[in-house]
Amino acid sequence: MDAEGPEALSDLCLTQVCCSLDALCSRRADGSMCLSWAPVLPQEMADQLLRKMGTKGILNDTTVGIFRNCKELRLRRAAIRFCPVSAEAFRLALCPHRLQELDASWVSGGLTGADIVSGLASNLECRSSLQRLSISGLHLDWESLMEDGGTHVGFSSLQGLRTLNLASTDLTDAALEDICSLPQLESLDISCSAVSKLTALLDCKSTLKSLIAHRLRQLDMSAARLFFVFSQLHALRHLDFSDDHITVDDSDGRDGDETVRQLLEGSPQVLPSLVSLDISGRKRISEAAVRAFVEARAGLVFMGLLATGASSSDVLTSQKTLKVTGEANENQVCEALRRYRDRECFIREALIHLYNLITDIDKPRPDMLKLVLSGMQSHPTSLHVHLVATACVFHLTTQDLAEAMPVSLLSSTVTQLLYAMKTFPNHQQVQKNCLLALCSDYILQDVPFDKYLAAMLVINWLSSHEEPTLQRMAVAVISILVAKLSTEETSQLGEDVHIMKQLLALVQQKAMVGVVDSTLKFALSALWNLTDEMPSAARNFIECQGLELYEEVLESYYGEPSVQQKLLGLLNNIAEVEALQADLLEEDLLEHILSLLQDAQHASIMTWTQLEREMVSYRSFHPFYPLLQTGQPSGVQLWAVWAIHLVCSQNTSHYSSMLEREGMTELLKALAAHPDTHGDIKGLSDSILRMVEQHGGHTGPRNS
Repeated sequence: MDAEGPEALSDLCLTQVCCSLDALCSRRADGSMCLSWAPVLPQEMADQLLRKMGTKGILNDTTVGIFRNCKELRLRRAAIRFCPVSAEAFRLALCPHRLQELDASWVSGGLTGADIVSGLASNLECRSSLQRLSISGLHLDWESLMEDGGTHVGFSSLQGLRTLNLASTDLTDAALEDICSLPQLESLDISCSAVSKLTALLDCKSTLKSLIAHRLRQLDMSAARLFFVFSQLHALRHLDFSDDHITVDDSDGRDGDETVRQLLEGSPQVLPSLVSLDISGRKRISEAAVRAFVEARAGLVFMGLLATGASSSDVLTSQKTLKVTGEANENQVCEALRRYRDRECFIREALIHLYNLITDIDKPRPDMLKLVLSGMQSHPTSLHVHLVATACVFHLTTQDLAEAMPVSLLSSTVTQLLYAMKTFPNHQQVQKNCLLALCSDYILQDVPFDKYLAAMLVINWLSSHEEPTLQRMAVAVISILVAKLSTEETSQLGEDVHIMKQLLALVQQKAMVGVVDSTLKFALSALWNLTDEMPSAARNFIECQGLELYEEVLESYYGEPSVQQKLLGLLNNIAEVEALQADLLEEDLLEHILSLLQDAQHASIMTWTQLEREMVSYRSFHPFYPLLQTGQPSGVQLWAVWAIHLVCSQNTSHYSSMLEREGMTELLKALAAHPDTHGDIKGLSDSILRMVEQHGGHTGPRNS
């Protein structure tokens, strides 16, 4: 069972509402949606519905219209992060609510910071009720805020604001001055913004408790002036003055680095309330200075020291309540992955150190896998992140480690691997890492994910790579995935002539040198499954000269039972298609087949190896009816019961019910009881019937 447990009922209900919006809504004249009927939802449920619509990717100008109904759907904590919402839709749907919090970070659709501030300020209740606002990643358009109908409008109009996030915006010094006049401002994030002066912070020195000022690339202040401003922030408890160590050269950030040195070496009377300091990425930081700072501040709970080279001091581990980001040990690296989710430079750095820690891991670490997955999801287009992260995923899920992970976590991880394969199709190492991680029996057999997409991606990769080891893994993955597809998905794959040619080319490549390896066997298994009850795939096989190739392979591998079984399986699929039966009536081909079905071949068939994993699947046993009649040659009967026995032994619960449902058990009983039936056939028939008896009444899905 998944350790994380089932999804909450409220989440399931909200998901259903999201899926049914079209049916539940009517349309206004402007095209926006309006709930045809709605009860007065609990206030928190309205917030959750908005958030769920955002995470499901269905929140836009049309659907956000349902929140114009402020009586039944009362928003307090609104989140539209990353959603395509325009200024007009925002004004009509969200601004009338008495909001306490709003996260509009990275919204697309042309919505600006000015649109948000002016819209919220137009609601007199919002001016006092709004306490938290996040608009990171947006264009502020500050100049348009200065005058609105002759009245000054700015961030300072929202007098109730306590927390403001303006990271990655075009924040100006003038806008910062306006912000710092807020009477209750406690937390401010101006990371990666365009500010050049921090002097305005002195206006909120008595209220500001948290300042996040990561990577201020345009900062233009001397070290002395910076230190003076920081030293006046007497209420400050958390200061983040970290920097991007990757893009900064040695000449950049010197004033900032010097300011940090002065803070570390200065008196504890400077920033007396400080309990958290993040200086990750800063240069010229000494372990001695870090030690002195930590020892002088007994209440310290966090130090950010990643990529400073100063996180190895023993004083950092001796303080039990102190959390540290760094590279000295596992705890520091994992803390970095947790805290720096949105900072690509630090996620890259932490992943590299994590990779070095887990190359020989032998215990399952779902906590680490969650952190790696989070980093990948936060930076979906970063090649640098995915290059290291996919390698980490492989090491964290290799061998038996995956089986101890929550299934939902593995499912999300595989989905992200497939996304990486789609996003970086030409990067060989990323593709190799993903393939290595996918090549796991447990993941392929028992973890739910889009197996059709996975099969397509691996096949496309295979078409341009011939490295033997990776080729073997790719074909193994394909052969297992094909057996797991629905009838419709198998049909789509089988109709793709490119895929058929690709697999046949692999068979021909191996047959030309006469090798019997797993690549050949996996390719033959995939072709066998692709053509099972798929007339279009069987026709493609013939049109791609598959019959001619199989005739050669039958002759070349006459003494190889493991190859024979797969060749005959596919030929049987073709024989089931009445329109294609004439194509099999080729003299040389028939001679090869008949020779295999003579009684002398009984010993050969009985030596065919049992596959450890389910690589062959049947949708019905009806095609076996004529093969199991008592008047058939014993070679035909033996091949049929062997094939039934194979799939039953691999998925007994599923196939035993199918045998009973389709009347095959009675046919097997009659065959086993007939006096002329060969002993090998009787033995296999009895074995099948015993399996059916032991699992009677237990059914299971084909795709587990």
